[in-house]
Amino acid sequence: MNHHSRTLHGGTPPTAAPPPAAQPTTATTAAPALASLRARLDSRLDAPARAWLDRALSEAADHPGTHGPISVWELRIAEAGRRCGHENADGARVLLLHAARADPQALARVYRQGTAAERRAVLHALPHLVPGPDALPLVEDALRTNDTRLVAAALGPYAARHLDAHNWRHAVLKCLFTGVPVDAVAGLAERARADAELARMLGDHAEERTAAGRPVPEDLRRVLALTEPADTPTGTHGRSGKES
Repeated sequence: MNHHSRTLHGGTPPTAAPPPAAQPTTATTAAPALASLRARLDSRLDAPARAWLDRALSEAADHPGTHGPISVWELRIAEAGRRCGHENADGARVLLLHAARADPQALARVYRQGTAAERRAVLHALPHLVPGPDALPLVEDALRTNDTRLVAAALGPYAARHLDAHNWRHAVLKCLFTGVPVDAVAGLAERARADAELARMLGDHAEERTAAGRPVPEDLRRVLALTEPADTPTGTHGRSGKES
């Protein structure tokens, strides 16, 4: 019996989590999501910014890939904050990356050479552009940083589909350590369900905070509650082995 989880829930952790449920493919989800993003941007941008975005997207679609030391669409990504406003730049950059049909190599280049804001846009674009796990190194790099906006962007739908259980659990804990709201974690409820090891890790973290006289964050309690199987009452769980 795990006394850490019992401290918050009155019972032992649930049984081991099943693999994440199958997710829709990139091809089936990108088009409507991007159309919705474009509509939101059009409603927010003034006429000159909309005209600039139209031109930039046309350029990216007409000249995708790499051309010379830097492509025109990469220059437009760098301009997006100035042209569209910083509050709209993430969305504009995602649309540009999609119009340019950026592959994992191009995404890695933009991420590696870009500002924090440009890196964030690359992370947001991953579920629309990369169907497999090829871009996981970018997610893992972002999760190693202390930039909370990068961490939040890294834990979107792409990570929900492809990040392995060990790294995903530690990413959830990083959110709790750094104050990133767990609402940023895509697929949280599905991946946390019946995850006994995540419950143990959360219990350990809660116990450390309590011993140090620090409050247990409400987000921790919320995630711990999600680790219970949907059909098992609180306090009647089994348990699984500890992560090495």
